Amino acid sequence: MRKGRRSPRLGVAGLWHLGSVISAAWSGKGFRVTGFDPDPGTVRALSRGEPPVFEPGLKEALSRSLGRKTLDFTFDVADLSGCDFVFLAFDTPVLDDDRSDLAPLENAVASLGRVLKDGSIVIVSSQTPAGTCARFRKELKSLNPALDCAYSPENLRLGEALSNYLRPGRIILGAAEESTRRKVQKLFSAIPAEVVPMGLASAEMVKHGINAFLAGSVAFANELADLCENIGADVRDVVAGMKSDPRIGERAYLSPGIGFSGGTLGRDLRVLDGISGNGGAGSLFGKALESNGRRKAAIVAKIESLSPGGVRGRRIGVLGLTYKPGTSTLRRSLPAEIVRLLAERGALITVFDPKADLGEWTGGAAPERARSAEDVVRGSEIVLLLTEWPEFLALPWKKLAGSGRTVFDAKGFLAPLGLGDLGYRYHRIGNGEKRHA
Repeated sequence: MRKGRRSPRLGVAGLWHLGSVISAAWSGKGFRVTGFDPDPGTVRALSRGEPPVFEPGLKEALSRSLGRKTLDFTFDVADLSGCDFVFLAFDTPVLDDDRSDLAPLENAVASLGRVLKDGSIVIVSSQTPAGTCARFRKELKSLNPALDCAYSPENLRLGEALSNYLRPGRIILGAAEESTRRKVQKLFSAIPAEVVPMGLASAEMVKHGINAFLAGSVAFANELADLCENIGADVRDVVAGMKSDPRIGERAYLSPGIGFSGGTLGRDLRVLDGISGNGGAGSLFGKALESNGRRKAAIVAKIESLSPGGVRGRRIGVLGLTYKPGTSTLRRSLPAEIVRLLAERGALITVFDPKADLGEWTGGAAPERARSAEDVVRGSEIVLLLTEWPEFLALPWKKLAGSGRTVFDAKGFLAPLGLGDLGYRYHRIGNGEKRHA
C-alpha cells in the first residue's frame, strides 16, 4: 500500500479454515479487515486469536493482526457495510454424496446485497459449482445494481495454507466486467503472483479441472499400486520411473495410498460428472469417483488379510486420523472412515494423532486415544499408518520392534526406515516384490 492513499477496506464472510486464513493474510499485509460469521461462538474465539481449526502459523498471525488493530470480527453482517471488497470465504459444506451445500453462501450473498455500499465487489473464494457465480452476481445486482461479483478460487492446502495464499504462484481471476476485473486485479497486486484473467464460468471450470486432474491422478496411482502388488512390482520404483519423464515430472500427483479425502476433490469430480450428462455411466470423472469410493474397503481387506481369521479381537494401533498432516479436522477423513470399518469388524482400536479433534468424530463411539505414538506401537499386534505425520518417522522403532509385530503402511511413508530389517513384518501399499519372491 502506498502512503498517502487510502487503502481499500476488506471484509471476509465465513470464518472457518478459508476465511480465517484470508483474514490473517490480508490483515497481516496492513489492510483493515473485518471478518464476519453468523456463529457468535466462532467470532468470540477468533476475537481471542483462537482459530476454529489448527493450521501452522495461523494462531500467531491472527494474534499479531489483532494486536495491531488491523483485524476485528463480528457476527453482524451490517458491520461489512463500509467494505470496498468482501471475500465470500465459507468452506462450502460437502454432503455425503459429494455434492455442495450452497445454503451458507446463498444466505450470505443475500445479506451482503442488502448492506454493502455502492461500488463494493464480492470476491467469491469459496468453491462453487460452475454457473453459481453468475447466479450470485444476478442476485447481488437485483438487490443493488451498483454491486458486482468476481471469482478467485482458493488454492489452499491444509498444513501450508498461509504460505499458499500469500505466495500462490498464480491467481485465477474471473469477472464479467472489465472494470471489475481491473479493480480486483489492483487489489491482488499486493500479492506477488501472476494474475490469470478470464470470465466467471471459465474461472470456476479451472478450479474443477485442477481438482479433477489431481483426483484422477490419485485414483490412477492407487490402481497402479494394486497391479504392482499382483505382478510382483514395487510401485515406488514405478512412480520414480514415471516421474523421470519430463512430460510427467517430479511434482506429479502420484502418491499411492488410501485415496483422496476431505470432500474437495470428490466434489469437483461430481460437478464435472453432472455436467457431462452421463450420470456416471460413461464419464471419466464419474469413474474416478467410483474408483476412489472403493478404496477404503480395499484397504480394510488388505489389513484383514494380514491376520488369520480377520481383525475381530485383534489389537490394532492407528497412527494418524486426520486426512492429511498439518490439520486437526476429521471432516470427510478417509483414515477416520477406515477406523470405523475396522471397529465394525470387531477390531480393538487405539489411535494417536498429534492434532486430531475427536470432538468432530461422528458415526459411533470415538476410538480410544493413546497418550503417545509410542504407546500405540507398544500395545498393538498390528500398527496401521494412515496419516504421514513427520513425527512418526522419529519414533524409536528399533526399541519398539517387539516380537513379530506387523506394520501396515498405507502410505509407503515408513519405507525408508527399513522396518523389515528391524524385526517387523512390514507391509506397504504397492509392494508385490516380497509376495512374488
